Amino acid sequence: MKNKKVTAALVAMCLIMTMVFAGCSPAGNSTGNQEETQGSSEDKIEGLTFTESVALDYAEGFAIDAYEDGYYFLDIFDDAKYLIVPEGKEAPEGLDPEIKIIRQPLTNVYLAATAVMALFDSIDAMDHITMTSIRESAWTIDNAVKAMQEGRIIYAGKYSEPDYELILGNRCDLALESTMIYHTPEVKEMLEELGITVFVDRSSFESNPMGRTEWVKVYGVLTGKLDQATEFFEGRKEVIRELSGYESTEKVAAFFYITTDGKAVVRSSADYVPAMIDMAGGRYAFDGIVDEDGKTSVSMTMESFYEKARDADYIIYNASIDANVKTIDDLIAKDPIFAEFKAVKEGNCYSTGSNMYQRTDVISNMIMDFHKVFTGEEDGDLEFLTKLE
Repeated sequence: MKNKKVTAALVAMCLIMTMVFAGCSPAGNSTGNQEETQGSSEDKIEGLTFTESVALDYAEGFAIDAYEDGYYFLDIFDDAKYLIVPEGKEAPEGLDPEIKIIRQPLTNVYLAATAVMALFDSIDAMDHITMTSIRESAWTIDNAVKAMQEGRIIYAGKYSEPDYELILGNRCDLALESTMIYHTPEVKEMLEELGITVFVDRSSFESNPMGRTEWVKVYGVLTGKLDQATEFFEGRKEVIRELSGYESTEKVAAFFYITTDGKAVVRSSADYVPAMIDMAGGRYAFDGIVDEDGKTSVSMTMESFYEKARDADYIIYNASIDANVKTIDDLIAKDPIFAEFKAVKEGNCYSTGSNMYQRTDVISNMIMDFHKVFTGEEDGDLEFLTKLE
């Protein structure tokens, strides 16, 4: 964190830039629950004419209402509300101070929610992003790598230690954060103090995996590309429709990775990964395992893990977290007890790709990979899974 003198200088700079460019929107906070906020905002925005609510198929974490002249009201449940003001227009007078304003066009977004880059890419909206929180080497999205190589996107510090001077100097009009920002609230507060609107992506809270992809409609609204976002999502739905009416294989899959201190980390059964396994026609080995604090991952001893997973039909190692397992021998080297697992004995062991968490745009393809494995139809034609030999 910058010292007080630097902070004061930054704030002063922001005030000057705000007066000159009038590009920053006021900060505010909003809390509530989904039951209170779902539905039309027809009566919430005085001075604007409501037209329709954007249809959602899977997502449960947000609502979008459209108004005449290109205005949109975006409600991110349990977090914040936003009014999207189109270029050349103004926000109506008397707007609820809890509603944050995002002015279009967005031309200098600082992206610190890595799972969102693929959604921007899917609707050809990456030109709105000029700064990011991870370096070129950490991206698994080709267009993100290319943009950084060409200097169209620059590294502006990680989410917990952003380069405030760089972000401010580049006239940032939106900081797009993941829920990790809640672990460093002082960063969010500082960004807002500098006049930068902070938008927190909460797609990771979607229990249905397709709900995560449907957040593309949020970013379609922000970038003025809702039609493209809707068309893209309809295409993803077509992939999933192939599984409609398919009976479960009843094959059990264990999805996990092993920590350096020898513990197994599995996904909470309420997480989207177990839902993917279920949609693909399998059963999750750790059904009923949840974290008391609502975290998506659960750590357990090898003894407890063994009891749950030893008879699983398939092992799927989470190599997006630990990329050191490339063969069955590598898995057994983690703990000799793996040699006793049914899936190891039968050679039904797989690992995920390193791009699993960044590719929220093609979650439907990941589900199809699981389906091919569970039905024995893979024939080496897998996009996100690799068989361990």
